[in-house]
Amino acid sequence: MKKIITSEKIPIKLWLADIEEGAMRQVKNIANHPYAFHHVAIMPDAHEGYGMPIGGVMAVKDAIIPNAVGVDIGCGVCAQKTLIKEIDADTIKSIMSEIRKVIPLGFNRHKTRQDENLMPALSNGMFCVNKEWDMACKSLGTLGGGNHFIEIQKSNEGYIWIMLHSGSRNLGKKVADYYNKSAIEHCRKKNQLELVKQELAYLPMDSDIGKSYFKEMNFCLDYALANRKLMMKRIKDIILNIIPSTKYEEFINIAHNYASKEFHFGEDVIVHRKGATKAEIGQLGIIPGSQGSKSYIVKGLGNKESYNSCSHGAGRKMGRKQAIRELDLEEEIKKLDEKGVIHSIRTKRDLDEASSAYKDIDMVMKNQEDLIEIIISLNPIAVVKG
Repeated sequence: MKKIITSEKIPIKLWLADIEEGAMRQVKNIANHPYAFHHVAIMPDAHEGYGMPIGGVMAVKDAIIPNAVGVDIGCGVCAQKTLIKEIDADTIKSIMSEIRKVIPLGFNRHKTRQDENLMPALSNGMFCVNKEWDMACKSLGTLGGGNHFIEIQKSNEGYIWIMLHSGSRNLGKKVADYYNKSAIEHCRKKNQLELVKQELAYLPMDSDIGKSYFKEMNFCLDYALANRKLMMKRIKDIILNIIPSTKYEEFINIAHNYASKEFHFGEDVIVHRKGATKAEIGQLGIIPGSQGSKSYIVKGLGNKESYNSCSHGAGRKMGRKQAIRELDLEEEIKKLDEKGVIHSIRTKRDLDEASSAYKDIDMVMKNQEDLIEIIISLNPIAVVKG
């Protein structure tokens, strides 16, 4: 931990030395939220989001805040170790080419429903999920856009790894938007207009609408995992077709946009992790870097001050429009080419995902040495971006 701020309703515990003005304003807003509990924890990759900063961890009593979860509910990263030690550039290019044929990217989805047996189980009261079922079935096994990626990496132990980052696709956004609207209506009825202005409207956990959001949010969490699992299976099948002798080890998965019922500091609370991941004692996790930088497999240290949490990645230091406006295309391409990374920076508009738009992953990792232990470091070989 780098700093504790005690000027607000509850303490703010920061795992970074510098934080942008907009993100700090949001941090203070969540620390002063009427349902905020004990303290808020801000991870070293923190930056401004909607309502609550990305990289924020907030415990809440008796309420749930849709914008403290975010729109891509259940977004996360999974990784799989292969027992391959050597792979040439032509083989990598063949694998990446096949991935692009099998996995829809960006706004694209499958033309037909995928196997519905892979979908999470439905239950009563899932208004949004039922309405979006057909779209969700067609979006299963798709990457999405923004900072979502598929990477082939090589570990410090010499093995090839597959890593991918994706979420609940448009389903999570539909759920988030619907229930955030309900939260806004609730706060307006209570004359809590400042919370609406701060984009921190809440739902009471004991209300029917609060229970419905929690149920649909958890469906999205499971759906996002099913989405990653299907993509990983198809990537593994591609590799097996090209390298028939390939064997795989443990599948690792970690989510970073959700709320869960937990017990902290003697109380039952709802912990909101927005761009933060769970890091309980001994729990395996994944912290990806930016395009072209290292990623890490980590083990949690169970630090109670962070609500057993850690960062979800490097974290942005430039907004998307700012990166496109200010970064030099040739320079960013040169950085990746010099590292030998088969990358996806082609045009000026791709600069929103350039490595220079993100924080230094080494500094992020150093700032959270009391939250996680590094187990394996992974260097990028090739990347597909959404």
